[in-house]
Amino acid sequence: MLGILKKVERAIDAIMQPMVFAAMVALIAVITLQIVSRVFFTAAGWTEEVARFLLVWITFMGATLAFQRGRHIAVTFLVDALPGRLRQVTRILAVAVALGFMIALVLVGYRYTQMQSFQTSASLGWSMTYVYAIIPVCGAVMGWCALVDLVELLSEGPDTARTGPDTSDPPS
Repeated sequence: MLGILKKVERAIDAIMQPMVFAAMVALIAVITLQIVSRVFFTAAGWTEEVARFLLVWITFMGATLAFQRGRHIAVTFLVDALPGRLRQVTRILAVAVALGFMIALVLVGYRYTQMQSFQTSASLGWSMTYVYAIIPVCGAVMGWCALVDLVELLSEGPDTARTGPDTSDPPS
């Protein structure tokens, strides 16, 4: 079962990594267009809005990739000093708290997306649902990653789940 969960997690990573890259390229292009249009032509008003929306998406997708790879800041010296069983219980508790937070992020993000669904962006007239939908989506993906870590901790022991950079992922 753990193998299947990890395959799904790798598939999600294979989708999200190019999405973050494409969004970064688009952000650079939009900001460059904004600068050029302000200097040489009439400013394109929509570029500021698109840049802001892209930044929101990049933030959440990048945070998801960092969470999946265990790259968020963590101070683990105290947990690492604990004996095996207590270390495992502490890590299980920490992952369970993270999973609870991700579930809350999905619920609150969904409600927020619903509240903003009637609002449209000023320049483009896009529904703000498209902008804020990334919150519950990335919360769900991070929750999935936390669930995989929890299953891994419960099934394989204290020193198996991600606590730092994941070295088992193939190079990108």
